[in-house]
Amino acid sequence: MKILVINPGSTSTKVAIYEDERELFVENIPIKLEELKKYKTIYDQLDMRYWQVVTFLEKHGFSESNIDVIVSRGGMLPPVHSGAYVIDDKLVETLRYHPSSLHASNLGALIAHKIAKPGNIPAYIYDSVAVDELSEIAHLSGIKGRNRKSYSHVLNTRAVARRYCMEKNLDYTESTLIVVHLGGGISVNIQKGGKVIDVVTAEEGPFSPERAGGLQVLICIDICNEEGIEKLQKYESGAGGFVSYLGTNDARKVESLVVKGDPEAKIVYQALAYQVAKAIGALATVEKGKIDAILLTGGIAYSKILTDWIKEYVQYIAPVSTYPGEFEMQALALGALRVMRKEEVARQIEEDFDFE
Repeated sequence: MKILVINPGSTSTKVAIYEDERELFVENIPIKLEELKKYKTIYDQLDMRYWQVVTFLEKHGFSESNIDVIVSRGGMLPPVHSGAYVIDDKLVETLRYHPSSLHASNLGALIAHKIAKPGNIPAYIYDSVAVDELSEIAHLSGIKGRNRKSYSHVLNTRAVARRYCMEKNLDYTESTLIVVHLGGGISVNIQKGGKVIDVVTAEEGPFSPERAGGLQVLICIDICNEEGIEKLQKYESGAGGFVSYLGTNDARKVESLVVKGDPEAKIVYQALAYQVAKAIGALATVEKGKIDAILLTGGIAYSKILTDWIKEYVQYIAPVSTYPGEFEMQALALGALRVMRKEEVARQIEEDFDFE
């Protein structure tokens, strides 16, 4: 079964073709900043990105006629369930006119729909970043009408959880796992019964290479008063974390400084491990410490120094395993494959929302 996988990012479009579980071709197609500046809105990029995908197919000897299923990154939908959703007119309308926020990932389903519709090719999104399966009690923030958001790296972390369970001959739907995504943004979630039941988001948890993470409210107030809300927003996306402390967002450079004995780099790197461990500990309480495993993934999980520090803090809770890197394209392909094999059932967005 030939699977077309589409994963748009802010400055690139990642595309792959799988045959069942096997990756045949993958390419991360960059978009120059000068090109992006031509478009007033994200949605103005649709045709350009569509042709990127069509050109990729042609380059590798494929067309719409020999693709069996298309799967895309989910985009910034309103809160949805984990797993697959059918890309139909209603889902496209939701992403186009009712997204929870604007992001390039919103284009994925639109591109897939444009390719799939003429030939009635099955098309799905899988594990949207907007997955929200938190309980009522987990949603409460402390301010009425301002519920906690559940954003986390769902696609990669659920894929890693499934992989761990497969390796250990465990039933994913019967397991309780804490999974940490260590990347440009850092999020932690707890998965039970195949669902993400609580999260520590990139905005409320550990700082990261370029995010400040969960700042104390009094610090936020001071920044707003002294530097302005725009500066606070930059600290939370681009100017915080390693960038603020050390002037770089490259964890490899930070680790190199640590190895060379730089005291400031070491305390910052240790603080990251400390904050990640605190987030893991917080989520462990959700299930009263009954955790089957703790999994570390993402690009920074390649750092043995950092992951060893984290393990020292949390291995008393549960065994810790590392899965360095990200597995988004594979996760999308395997999700679509499970649907096509009738191992999972895809939902329809109209079952969850009605914007009429």
